[in-house]
Amino acid sequence: MYASAHDGVSVAYQVTGQGPLELLFFQPPAIPLDLLWDDPGFVHFARRLRGFSQTVWLEARGGGSSGGLIPGFDSDEAVHYGDITAVLDKAACERVVLVASGDGGPLAISYATLHPERVSALVLIDSYAHYVQEEGYPWGLSRDTLDQHVAAVREAWGTGASVDVMAPSKTRDEAFRSWLARCQRFGLPRDAMTAWRDNIQRDVRHLLPALSVPTLVLHREGDRYVRIGAGRYLADHIPGANFIELPGEDHYFFVGDSDALLDEIEEFLTGTHQGVEGDVVMAAILFTDIVGSTEQSAGMGHRKWGALTDQHDAMVRAALARHRGREIRSMGDGFLATFDATTRAIRAAREIVAAAKGIGIQVRAGVHTGEVEFRNDDVAGLTVNIARRICDLAGAGEVFVSEGVRGHLVGSGIATPERGTHVLKGVPDEWRLFAIES
Repeated sequence: MYASAHDGVSVAYQVTGQGPLELLFFQPPAIPLDLLWDDPGFVHFARRLRGFSQTVWLEARGGGSSGGLIPGFDSDEAVHYGDITAVLDKAACERVVLVASGDGGPLAISYATLHPERVSALVLIDSYAHYVQEEGYPWGLSRDTLDQHVAAVREAWGTGASVDVMAPSKTRDEAFRSWLARCQRFGLPRDAMTAWRDNIQRDVRHLLPALSVPTLVLHREGDRYVRIGAGRYLADHIPGANFIELPGEDHYFFVGDSDALLDEIEEFLTGTHQGVEGDVVMAAILFTDIVGSTEQSAGMGHRKWGALTDQHDAMVRAALARHRGREIRSMGDGFLATFDATTRAIRAAREIVAAAKGIGIQVRAGVHTGEVEFRNDDVAGLTVNIARRICDLAGAGEVFVSEGVRGHLVGSGIATPERGTHVLKGVPDEWRLFAIES
């Protein structure tokens, strides 16, 4: 959806949930909203918000699907705040809880101060009022190194290198790094670093004493991008603000223990919280496994085996992308992935097994469907364990499925010869298994 700003620029936004609270989430435009939904951590965060709010996700001017250019810190008020008001009006929101993460903090603070009639409360996550060091203000970048730092960020833009600072818990997750690189390329051009430089120089410290809405300041103690001192400064200078320090190093709100953030936000706004239960949904689970990986690794040597498994991993991830699978984790010699349709899981499994033969590897796969629990970046439940056991029983180059999966394939044209009744370790009852013909 789009709202038209005062100067005709189209500002994109999305609305999720039907909870009793109206909430506007304002974040910097480095990651487009459409691509955010590809990340399971963000999906989990958004789903929990739906439990107690109607959330308006604002795509800032100049980023993602929104038009215009990112405004500099010397732009007039109409550019800075008019976009927010336009979105609130279009979404029919009278007064909202304004939530801002990171670089979105100064704009949120300004809007809440100047337009308190539209803001019922303010939540600031790992944010700041100013992020250039000044006399008596030691937090942020020094002015002497500001240009050098901006140049380094610009040079690495679109490569995913910022994972090490923004989401250090994902440093070894190459799929996440690749996704973030794509987000940067689609979200903002490299030339936008000039606007980012302007934003961190924005100084709203003088507005903090004038904030009149209830305010919650959350900050992870090890945040490498915005140091916790900047968060403490906010809480110390906003009248009546609540400050909560949380463990963790990740800056992105949807990475790491996002449930801890959500618990505090929900309790601040409603007086209680739902707890950390995950989202239980129906899904198809795919496990893949390289057959004889230990023996092959010993025979080929580390270097050759590493190159071959890199090729295997890239092939699997490409197949998952083509069939709308979501990688949950890589286990060195195999993958765990989820799908929202059983036939897509089967087609991905067949493609992976066939492609593996082409690079000289034998892969087996198992597919089961049922209820699973998504929690942060992982998935759990008996359905996952069953898929693992089914994969273990398949032979080299085979895809085995449960009887439940077979039922979903009726009319698909996929042949499923029976492979007998089996006892699955740690799983009750006996299970009829079927193969997928290539």
